[in-house]
Amino acid sequence: MRHVIALDVGGTGMKAALVGDDGALLHRARRATGRERGPAAVVAGILDFAAELRGHGLEQYGEPAAAAGIAVPGIVDEEHGTAVYAANLGWQDVPLRALLADRLGVPVALGHDVRTGGLAEGRIGAGRGADRFLFVPLGTGIAGAIGIDGRVESGAHGFAGEIGHVVVRPGGIDCPCGQRGCLERYASASAVTEAWAAARGNPDADAADCAGAVASGDPDAVRIWQEAVDALADGLVTALTLLDPRTLIIGGGLAEAGEVLFQPLRDAVRRRVTFQKLPTIVPAALGDTAGCLGAGLLARDLLTTATPTTPEVST
Repeated sequence: MRHVIALDVGGTGMKAALVGDDGALLHRARRATGRERGPAAVVAGILDFAAELRGHGLEQYGEPAAAAGIAVPGIVDEEHGTAVYAANLGWQDVPLRALLADRLGVPVALGHDVRTGGLAEGRIGAGRGADRFLFVPLGTGIAGAIGIDGRVESGAHGFAGEIGHVVVRPGGIDCPCGQRGCLERYASASAVTEAWAAARGNPDADAADCAGAVASGDPDAVRIWQEAVDALADGLVTALTLLDPRTLIIGGGLAEAGEVLFQPLRDAVRRRVTFQKLPTIVPAALGDTAGCLGAGLLARDLLTTATPTTPEVST
């Protein structure tokens, strides 16, 4: 049975699957990334994990995987197959695609984790059927994936979609990127966590706690939440002005708050648009499986030169 390897590498864990031609997830597995052992060990662990998956496919389905797709965080040169930089994994300029191809003996596609997750959301998730979409996960930071006709744009240098570093509060909070006032310093899950923990005087308070307090009408929580929503709306309207997406998909930790986030966010974006067309604003559908599913789509795209199809995928 023909199948591909899909691998999603995170800062602490790796999610993987074997995906059939019909999009079915034939096998799933997880491993620790092992970043505490250093960047060389992380790369070795990825290669070993991929080899295990290849062996499982050979044993269970009578043939090895026909291709592999891998999604990684940080700065990714997808054209040359290089993991350029990832602070949380400690690596720099790792030729990951070539290393995996040598280990597995099959074609390999390398993608940025958010863009790869956006590919899955666009083709088989919340953006299915939309010719233009923008996927924005609100997690530790904020990034984005620009979807165009079934593919995701990476840009000339691999930086397309970095909406988290749009300046929404000029002269504001310092950002590790070197700017001040970036969107992710105000509207990411970590930014809300930081503000809520300070307001509560409790280092264990987090964004989920803040969302719960908003639902209960706590005035400090409502203030912090609205400040985050306003900053997010400012950043999103800038993106809408530039990209004109038909569907705007919001994912990540803050999206788990449901309508506590989406109702005020839709209202805030609606108040800000003038000539722009208001997109449909929807929650992401695939959760933390998006990166792995997207890696499978990247791998399957390697096996055909035709326009990518939109298969049914069991999640």
